[in-house]
Amino acid sequence: MKPALDPHTEYCLHLNRRHFLSKLSMGIGSFALGSLLGCSQKPTSLPQMNMSGILDKPHFAPRAKRIIYLFQSGGPSQLDLFDYKPLLTKMHGEELPESVRKGQRLTGMTSGQSTKPLTSSLFEFQRHGQSEQWMSELMPHTSEIVDDLCFIKSMHTEAINHDPAITFFQTGSQQPGRPSIGSWLSYGLGSMNENLPSFVVLLSRGAQRPQPIYSRLWGNGFLASLHQGVQFRSGKDPVLYLQNPEGLDGGARRKMLDQLNKMNHFHMDEMGDPEIRSRISQYEMAYRMQTSVPEAMNLGEEPDEVYKLYGEDARKPGTYAANCLLARRLAERDVKFIQLYHLGWDQHSDLPREISSQARDTDQASAALMTDLKRRGLLEDTLVIWGGEFGRTNYSQGRLTSDNYGRDHHPRCFTVFMAGAGVKSGFSFGETDEFGYNIVKDPVHVHDFQATLMYLLGIDHERLTFKHQGRRYRLTDVHGHVVHDILS
Repeated sequence: MKPALDPHTEYCLHLNRRHFLSKLSMGIGSFALGSLLGCSQKPTSLPQMNMSGILDKPHFAPRAKRIIYLFQSGGPSQLDLFDYKPLLTKMHGEELPESVRKGQRLTGMTSGQSTKPLTSSLFEFQRHGQSEQWMSELMPHTSEIVDDLCFIKSMHTEAINHDPAITFFQTGSQQPGRPSIGSWLSYGLGSMNENLPSFVVLLSRGAQRPQPIYSRLWGNGFLASLHQGVQFRSGKDPVLYLQNPEGLDGGARRKMLDQLNKMNHFHMDEMGDPEIRSRISQYEMAYRMQTSVPEAMNLGEEPDEVYKLYGEDARKPGTYAANCLLARRLAERDVKFIQLYHLGWDQHSDLPREISSQARDTDQASAALMTDLKRRGLLEDTLVIWGGEFGRTNYSQGRLTSDNYGRDHHPRCFTVFMAGAGVKSGFSFGETDEFGYNIVKDPVHVHDFQATLMYLLGIDHERLTFKHQGRRYRLTDVHGHVVHDILS
């Protein structure tokens, strides 16, 4: 009977030709080559992974500690919400001049449309606040806090369809597979709370026909899986597979994890795979989250005056209002990146009715979130962002009537706004032409926007990189400039 082999010797004997050549081709050096050939010693373990990021410290003093990103999926119409254009009222129904369009790319939905009648908004605009910002009647609550807001009215992107446009905003590339903003921040800066993820995602939807979004939008891409966003859901189990199976108590789960960790550490020492270390950290985080997630998600402890501020929808799990309230609670618990997606802004037809519904869903809760953060002293170090993936056209898609119209996708210019740490308040940056079709002053590209967000968190976007498949990647690819003019 042959004597039993120890695990290390058994590992060495299982090295095959493919394994040898793949390791050799990576140029791991003479030490590792000697280890493969002779199996004289075990691979060196990787450093212990902890909650800190790859950066020992930020590149410069951060102005924000965390970000709450209220992403309005579908492309809100800037012309019906923020960017007031009186000329469209005067020229309502007239053809869009070719001298304005300049042969620019259109979607397949209107490229073959024989006429493109200019379309004014059905909604009234008025100036609000000491900053005298133009705001639509659709946003009465946001209008009350305009002096806290920083508008960028000259955003632009190359993407003209939803999925590549959203992917571009969230990952810096129109092609899927890159890490999302929250993953980059987790990789660079780590977590401020060992009991909750550094990157949390919340989803809600309006009554319209929403474009789908996919979990890869908050994925880790080629970064370690430790950095992917964690979706919190409404209902009994906010995080899937977090609770103990029936019949297994906390003590038994702890013993199971201890044994699993021993096996994973052993496997880690043998194989040198950093993904194993990520999984160990994720198992431990999941164990701690069994207590921290129910506590953070418990909206029942909020007083009635909070629900009055956010609106009664905040009492309904899964609504935009409830998610805004949850975002505040997560910010209080030092979650670094809180991503809300609200679906349903894609109004190709019946825009007046549908955008009114979307505004009712989001206006009060968005304003309440910023008001709530401000009165708790959290807006001073929290950056709040509101915006979608592109804007809408100044002409009607399909038939234009006196009380109905639709608008197609328009990547040439659109509006986002921000509030809080590091940005000017009561401020508007960038201008579009009198038709609301082209940018005439201070354009801000998606990569500029991303570079600015990273700057506010103390990161030089050109220096936070990850080597993958032979080149160094970053969120902003090879582009992007910090928009210093909007910084306070």
